[in-house]
Amino acid sequence: MALSDWAKPTMNPKVHLNQNRYLRRQFRDVKEGGLPVLIRKSLVVPLLAGAIPIVLILRALRPIVLVRFGRLKSLSIGMFAAATELYLCERDAGLYPKRTIDISSCDDRISNQQLKKMWARELHIFFWLGRILERASDLLPGSAPHRIPLPNDQDYHGMIPRSRMHLSFTEKEERLGQAGLRELGVPVGAPFVCLHARDMEYKGRDTGHEWSAHLNQDERLHGYRNTSISNYVPAAEELAQRGYFVIRMGAVVNEPLKTTSPMIIDYATIARSDFMDIFLCAKCSFFLGGTSGLNAVPRIFRRPVVYDNSVPLCESQLLACVPGGLLIPKKLWLREEHRFMTFPEFLAAWPERFDGTKHFEHIGVDVIENTPEELLDVAVEMDERLKGKWQTTGEDQELQQRFWSLLEVKEPNQEWRPRMGAKFLRQNRELLD
Repeated sequence: MALSDWAKPTMNPKVHLNQNRYLRRQFRDVKEGGLPVLIRKSLVVPLLAGAIPIVLILRALRPIVLVRFGRLKSLSIGMFAAATELYLCERDAGLYPKRTIDISSCDDRISNQQLKKMWARELHIFFWLGRILERASDLLPGSAPHRIPLPNDQDYHGMIPRSRMHLSFTEKEERLGQAGLRELGVPVGAPFVCLHARDMEYKGRDTGHEWSAHLNQDERLHGYRNTSISNYVPAAEELAQRGYFVIRMGAVVNEPLKTTSPMIIDYATIARSDFMDIFLCAKCSFFLGGTSGLNAVPRIFRRPVVYDNSVPLCESQLLACVPGGLLIPKKLWLREEHRFMTFPEFLAAWPERFDGTKHFEHIGVDVIENTPEELLDVAVEMDERLKGKWQTTGEDQELQQRFWSLLEVKEPNQEWRPRMGAKFLRQNRELLD
């Protein structure tokens, strides 16, 4: 069955921008930002005035070709990678009108310059021109058909694994990436795993990078997603024993990865770059680490991902995964009842009661990271699955079915869903009740 026979665009196509709301936002920005903001916005006025006639001409061409405008979600690498790839998959599947030309722009800040360069090879990206044309179109009545219905990062219909991969490296980039691997000490052709642990530094401070100024300074909102890199050391060392180089990822990290193994490389602290972030995620045997947007990069290159420390445990997050992936969530400890919250209890409460770290604290819930043993088990499971050595038991199948029945995920989603870590489910079967 063709994708277009059953799939629908991920985002509601009726998305539009109310003109009055847009104008109110401009006045609010000036009120809050004062004279500098007023001057900056004033400079945009003549550009908008010049763009409106262009937009009207483009709209007049609608019976022949539909021209649409949209802004790629470039502030965070997760959305920049997954949402853009999903949009291209939907486009290829014929879910958008025929005879359409899409003109894209980006947010004010770019989370990864290499990713921007690669998307520009696939899309009509005109950074400032696209932004001005988009704003001019939004100011005019009837803008809705001329907006690109950009999706979010949840692949509800399993379109990414069913579609072609849109990004590739040039020959020059391939040579550069292989040279980067050699500089890290990874021999040509050697398998490697990317490891990532989100910590408080990522959104806790402004590093001066172009993308970092937008990051939320209040870790009380996102702190529940953080993990300690030290918990990954046993898993990393076991993978090294199994022949993998392990490369610790991260644009901004709180602490170094402490190990004596020469096959474990703390790339995040010694050699990190925008280019190698993308190259490593695209070429790894699998990616271990699931609490940040970086895991979207291996997803769009169709690399297997272990989503450890996953939270929240809800359908929208689970459907951001890829086939062949493994998942183990954080557990939630109820202080007053001295027990862990079950999966059904969590699913019934999300998202009304759990909307950030402060809400967990307010109702007396401790978010418990995966243990080193749990991380080791799921890493070994992924390795053995990739090598064809993993043996699934009848008990494992029954536990998987019980877990997924809680979410009532419908076709075709379940064909593309990840598996819960086998040992994690065995050791926490009481959480299914």
